[in-house]
Amino acid sequence: MPSEKVSTEKTKSEESQVEKTADAVGAAERAAPASARAADFGIDTTARSTQEAIRAYLSNLRNGELGALPALLGLAALFVLFTVLDTGGTFPSLLNLANLLQQGAGQTIIAIGLVFVLLTGEIDLAAGTASGLAAAVMALHLVSGGNLLGGMGTTVFVMFLVVIVVAIVLALMLRIWFGAVLSAVAFVLLLIGFPPNPWLEMLLAVCVGVTIGCLTGFAVAKLGMPSFVVTLALFIAWQGVILQLIGEGGTLGLRDPVIIAVANGNLSTLGSWVLFVVAAGGYAAVLLNRQRSRRKLGLVAQPTGLVLLKVGAVVVLAAVATFLLTLDRSPGTTPIAGVPYVVPVVLVLLVAGTYVLDRTRFGRHVYAVGGNREAARRAGIDVTRVRATVFVIGSACAAIGAIVYSSKVGSVSPAAGGGNTLLFAVGAAVIGGTSLFGGRGRVSNAVIGGAVLATVNNGLGLLGQPASVVFLVNGIVLLLAAGVDVLSRRRSAVAGR
Repeated sequence: MPSEKVSTEKTKSEESQVEKTADAVGAAERAAPASARAADFGIDTTARSTQEAIRAYLSNLRNGELGALPALLGLAALFVLFTVLDTGGTFPSLLNLANLLQQGAGQTIIAIGLVFVLLTGEIDLAAGTASGLAAAVMALHLVSGGNLLGGMGTTVFVMFLVVIVVAIVLALMLRIWFGAVLSAVAFVLLLIGFPPNPWLEMLLAVCVGVTIGCLTGFAVAKLGMPSFVVTLALFIAWQGVILQLIGEGGTLGLRDPVIIAVANGNLSTLGSWVLFVVAAGGYAAVLLNRQRSRRKLGLVAQPTGLVLLKVGAVVVLAAVATFLLTLDRSPGTTPIAGVPYVVPVVLVLLVAGTYVLDRTRFGRHVYAVGGNREAARRAGIDVTRVRATVFVIGSACAAIGAIVYSSKVGSVSPAAGGGNTLLFAVGAAVIGGTSLFGGRGRVSNAVIGGAVLATVNNGLGLLGQPASVVFLVNGIVLLLAAGVDVLSRRRSAVAGR
């Protein structure tokens, strides 16, 4: 026994000494100049020329790292195809192109939220009806003059408050603080009431979406229920709640000019160019600053010429698009000009989502959980919290998408969020390059995929094709995207990536 005690104390002492040594080495490495640190990374910190960067990109393509390239090529091909087939010239007209942006914005925003869910290897089949429920609550509050107690009925209203309280408690248990705060905002807004106000109505819709996400995330992440089963059950349940709020065959009209303008209004000419300067300037600043920072740290950075070429291409395309959208595109006497309001909405969500995934610890954890859940757990990542949080983000984006598509049609019906809403949202994320197997994808994939589906539906509609053909083509496009995903993953596995 004494010898075992001495041995144990010796082991602890050795471990303590190793930790101190490691800390000292880490501090020395951090204090060393960038050039010295760069030497320790070998090839990972070797500056590359433009030719080397291009060869590396082509090598990644051969190894299955396709990203959004197939979707971008498909989008370009679709534009050329529909422009040629539409002999009337309606498809490439400015009015139709602006309409494309407005038509696909709602489903694209839902798809942005689904990217977070898909990255963890999960699925949210309830995102569509969750968005419909958020829209129904918003519309009911507006139509009932702010009296949701009267609009819902006492029993339903009390049950709604109880569910929100449960969601707050679950969010606190999971330490999803923003989920708890926004759910509490929904509780306060419903409890104290407020007169019809478009901004508070939209805030209420988003908070209801967050509440739904807290419930879904807890059931999947904490209770361990399969996301397919949970979200399928909630898909049906939320559809029943929507029917209860609106009634079969009923419709809630949205006559507030602010809400209607979300999907149908346009920025002024000055506002459009201000948006261009902010967006294009911000993009250029981020890319150039990232390159400067990586070079300063001695890490691999893209060649300056390649970065400038990328920035120049984006700036030119954005300038051309802004110029065209500021022209009068009205077929009648009332002028219609300016960038649609939905464009800055989608851009803000795109930038925010990209920043979260690329530049925050939570984003790295999302990719880690999607890549290998068990390895992430052993690395000290709170897998349960990450898995639950992505459902909250997904439902919040679903509520924002609900505001946009409800604004577009000007009403909320019992079918809101049902039908093809979810299918097209999931399809947009997958078609854009997000993997259904988790761990691979970007927020921009949802925007690109949403543009592909909006183009397909718009183009076939202008060609007078029946609904059967539209559904068939959408299904084939989604099947091709899933096939590309499987083949690229298989190629990556063969290449040892």
